[in-house]
Order: sequence, then C-alpha cells, then structure tokens
Amino acid sequence: MRLYADENFPLAVTEALRTAGHDVLTAYDDGRANLAIPDENVLHRAMALSRILLTLNRQDFKRLHGMHPNHAGIVSCTYDPDFAGQAARIHCALQEAATFAGRLVRINRPPANARLTP
Repeated sequence: MRLYADENFPLAVTEALRTAGHDVLTAYDDGRANLAIPDENVLHRAMALSRILLTLNRQDFKRLHGMHPNHAGIVSCTYDPDFAGQAARIHCALQEAATFAGRLVRINRPPANARLTP
C-alpha cells in the first residue's frame, strides 16, 4: 500500500511497514517536517499523493475525516512502544480491507495484560 506518515508517526513503525512491503513516504522525506503544517494541509497532501495517511493524532483526523471524506484512507493509531506489534496490526488491517478509500481505521494498542507471555 501507498502510505503517508505524518511528522509525529514513529519512524520505527514506518520502517517495519516498509520491510513488510509497503511504500511509506514520511513528512520528513517529503520535506514537510518541523514546519507546523496544519493537520488539514497534511491530509490534503496525502490526498494529492493518493496515499493512506498514518497518524497518532486521532482526534483531529477523526474530525477531518468527517469534513473531507474523499481521501485515500486514514489509519489512526494509539501510541504503542511495541513498534513491531503496532506495524503488524497496521499491516493486517491493510491486508484485510478491500479498499481504504474514504475510510478511517483505528489501530488500538492492546491491553497491557494481553502482551504478557506465559
């Protein structure tokens, strides 16, 4: 999948998604990091590039999804220090969906007790 990671999205997750075969462009790679670009402009940039947006900024992009539903998709995540696990959950969600166009998909961190191994 073609993805666009906003400037606050964890690089380790981005790299794991690239390893899984996804084409991920980051705001940094795109020359748009550390410029205080409004979230709406970030979404419009992802839309212009026909890329699914990756973000940890759940509230703002939930609102923007309602305002601009004609996007390639938004994957909204909770922060998870288990970057490999987060990338795996995103990868699975991307593989399971027939299309992401116009969809807001939430990827939540599993409960702490779900991560314990016997």
